[in-house]
Amino acid sequence: MASTIKDLASNIVKLDRFDGRNFIRWKKRVHFFFVALKVVYFLTTPRPATNDEEEILDDICNKQKWDMDDEICRGHILNAMSDGLFDVYHSMTIAKELWNKLEARYMWKDSTSKKFLVSSFFNYKMVDKRPVMDQFANLKRCLIIFLNTICSWMRPLLLVL
Repeated sequence: MASTIKDLASNIVKLDRFDGRNFIRWKKRVHFFFVALKVVYFLTTPRPATNDEEEILDDICNKQKWDMDDEICRGHILNAMSDGLFDVYHSMTIAKELWNKLEARYMWKDSTSKKFLVSSFFNYKMVDKRPVMDQFANLKRCLIIFLNTICSWMRPLLLVL
């Protein structure tokens, strides 16, 4: 087991440091890195609930595995940041919260690019696992951002006419 992790660590390309630009590209690289480490589940799986009454050994092992994988992911996310961003985000203790905070902070910067707006709107897919109204709200948000951006592009043309 230890030799496998050592081999994996030596063969993985070092991630570029995130400095606040090109978040989507950085996010995809980190996500792929987590897939390679087989810890990507932490992005979608909440921490197993603690139950004080008669915990089964399997539940305890699952919690310990989740905690260990969460710490690995948190460490890799922080390690792939510039020093300035590291200083801002190092106090976050749960990797999923850190990931969500980074998405909330930096996705809007990348989401204003024309290419991202068009692709996010046209490539949106409904899935069975999520409530329809949540998906509708996401699609509506994409449409509003798309229309607002198009309107801002059109203003200079309207002023000329």
